[in-house]
Amino acid sequence: MSELVKIVDSLENKISKLLHKLELLNQANSKLEHELNSIKNNHQNVKNSVSEWEEKYKSLVLANSMLGSNTNKTEAKLKINTLIRELDHCIAQLAE
Repeated sequence: MSELVKIVDSLENKISKLLHKLELLNQANSKLEHELNSIKNNHQNVKNSVSEWEEKYKSLVLANSMLGSNTNKTEAKLKINTLIRELDHCIAQLAE
């Protein structure tokens, strides 16, 4: 009978240790999920910032080419032609 008590005590001890490990793993998991969400938000903010800077760069290149820079005159002309076509399209729609 005492052997049975020892086995039961041993099982209770092991279960207690497993439950403690489970709790620690759950806490670690929660912490990692929080860090992951934080990193995802940071990544999205960086992507948005990069997109904004790319747009600003394109605008500066276009403005520079319109000021007489020889490097991007063709691109500026194409952009102006596109804008003119869009304006003509809008005027045509208004005339209808």
